[in-house]
Amino acid sequence: MSAADTTRTPDRALRRERVGWYSYDWAMSVFNTSVTTVFLGPYLTSVAREAAGPDGRLGFLGIDPGSWFSFVLSFSVLAQVLVLPITGAVADRTGRRRELLAGFALLGAAACTGLFFVADGRYLLGALLFVVANISFGAATVVYYSWLPDLAAPDERDKVSSRGWAVGYVGGALLLAVHLGLFLSAESLGLTSGEAVRICLATAGLWWGAFTVFTVSRLRNRPVAVTGGRTGSGFGQLARTLREMRAFPLTLWFLGAYLLFNDGVQTVISLSAVYATEELGLDQSVLTGAILMVQVVAIAGALGLGRVAARYGATRTVLGCLVAWTAVLVAAFFLQEGAVAQFYALAAVIGLVQGGTQALSRSLFSHLIPAGKEAEYYGFYEISDRGTSWLGPLAFGLTYQLTGSYRLAIISLVVFFVAGFALLARLPMRRAVVEAGNTPPEKL
Repeated sequence: MSAADTTRTPDRALRRERVGWYSYDWAMSVFNTSVTTVFLGPYLTSVAREAAGPDGRLGFLGIDPGSWFSFVLSFSVLAQVLVLPITGAVADRTGRRRELLAGFALLGAAACTGLFFVADGRYLLGALLFVVANISFGAATVVYYSWLPDLAAPDERDKVSSRGWAVGYVGGALLLAVHLGLFLSAESLGLTSGEAVRICLATAGLWWGAFTVFTVSRLRNRPVAVTGGRTGSGFGQLARTLREMRAFPLTLWFLGAYLLFNDGVQTVISLSAVYATEELGLDQSVLTGAILMVQVVAIAGALGLGRVAARYGATRTVLGCLVAWTAVLVAAFFLQEGAVAQFYALAAVIGLVQGGTQALSRSLFSHLIPAGKEAEYYGFYEISDRGTSWLGPLAFGLTYQLTGSYRLAIISLVVFFVAGFALLARLPMRRAVVEAGNTPPEKL
């Protein structure tokens, strides 16, 4: 029985399950904050620089160490094209979502914990572990998202999704505060900065794994709504699902808009650390403090924009956020080197719009999925979600590779927000919901 069939006041079992669902945002958010956003980008870049040859390049490909992390991030998402469609199809056809969530999350947590051993120029080990962790992160998130229609009726999804994102920001902020304290106290504790970073990466993996156990204990599998058919290879399943999605062109329209603007969002989140350290000359403590502030501000931002969406609709609210993201990139291009106050001001704006953009996009898409296809459709959604985008990092990395300028690399991302805004603004959202066989919420 889905949440759409429940009364306005959720019963005890549904409330218990919602708590479990929120808790996975708490569990996984540390991978985005401490690992992908703050520590791993600059750290893996420094490890790659140690391993560079006399010409300052990596291996026979001649890769600039400054581009290494963005290329690794892009590769991890290209690999997800093979994994995520199969994950979604298996989840929908077997109904074993709890088992799939547990398996992928714990694999990702183990790989993340293994980043502790990345040192002394072992940039290939770091890349391998991150690729495994990021693919697992994406696959687990596909399954996790697919519970949303079961846990919230159409008019409640913006609120429930925003609350989940806010809980995630609380968890990410708490562990990041601990990590910041450890990093700043490294010398007094007898640790090098590199050793402190490795401890931060490992404990993020342990946090992710431990709280996943709590999540899985609260969530329930649902009866299988999809019958027949079979899953195939990654590309085969991708082609099969795309053929089925052609019956819902407006759903594909939304996905196209989302894949564009979210590529921009995720690239800013994932590579802001590299930009701050390499171009602006800010040290790790300033960067970590800014990201911590983003997490705290984002709690209010996610909840506040959820209320804005309740009044004006999620679509208009997301469009407003995209305008703010474009302004952020333009401001970042003109940031002065070493200007800590300017960097913090820009980080505060990011915090206000980051959670709302992602939480409301997640709930909007839930209205555009035909019943019984939740995990499979969220497989496509997740390909560009939460630090798993590839076009943005590729554009960033290539721009830097060709120009040697991180400022030109960051401003190149504006095109993703402009194009995404244009597509979303022209989408007839209410008609898209009806054509997917769902009931539109009052405010859309």
